[in-house]
Amino acid sequence: MSKKKQKSELSHQRFIDCRITIFIPTLSEHFKVIRVDFLDQGQSGKLVGKTYTQEIQVDLIQALLSHLNLESIHVCGISYGAEVALKFAIKYPNSTKRLMLFNCGAYTSPWLSEIGKSWIFTGKTRNGEHYYKTAIPVIYSPHFYEERLDWMKKREQILIPVFSNPDFLDQMERLTLSAESFDVRADLKKIKCPTFIISAEEDYLTPVFEQEYLAQNIEDSHWIKIPQTGHASMYEKPLIFTTLLTGFFGVKDTSYLI
Repeated sequence: MSKKKQKSELSHQRFIDCRITIFIPTLSEHFKVIRVDFLDQGQSGKLVGKTYTQEIQVDLIQALLSHLNLESIHVCGISYGAEVALKFAIKYPNSTKRLMLFNCGAYTSPWLSEIGKSWIFTGKTRNGEHYYKTAIPVIYSPHFYEERLDWMKKREQILIPVFSNPDFLDQMERLTLSAESFDVRADLKKIKCPTFIISAEEDYLTPVFEQEYLAQNIEDSHWIKIPQTGHASMYEKPLIFTTLLTGFFGVKDTSYLI
């Protein structure tokens, strides 16, 4: 290749409604992309019968870097993945060059905890349609849902069989429970790397004020809001997602003398 590519790690949210591979061709033009399925996600191992916290996912990333002989990387996380990314940047600051956070807060709020419990309770019914109706519509903005209603209905038909699988529902329960103890409010000052925080104005899982709190408490941080967009901002506005990511991770300098 004509120029050395930066290493970028992309971790994502817990639902299978995450076709993250659609972004790889664009991102691979600029970076060597490391896409991570956490334990109990995607193609990674399943922790059947085990109780764990997000700490295991944090150490998984560091173990992967050691395996790949990488000292440091750019880290981008979305939702659950952004929570893990925050904990990673705090625990392994020397491994984190720049940090990008989509749609997350500094802790699992009582509001989000109750939403998570609704997913768990619905999952125990083993009814895929019920699980879809409980978990998926709230991820998208009302604007997107109405404008792309045909697409949403097609996704529903694809996902209901997946959400009817007891093994998958058990995975989602374990992942949801693993985030219950998430709280990095006391440690945000430890993050020293350049950090880019992205809000979605119609995010009803992690509202905008939660990213504002991150921006106020992370030293070298930058914060923007995407209008008329929900929690699944990377799918509602994929061009904006890739533009922000390639721009922030691709720019050579992070400070300028004006």
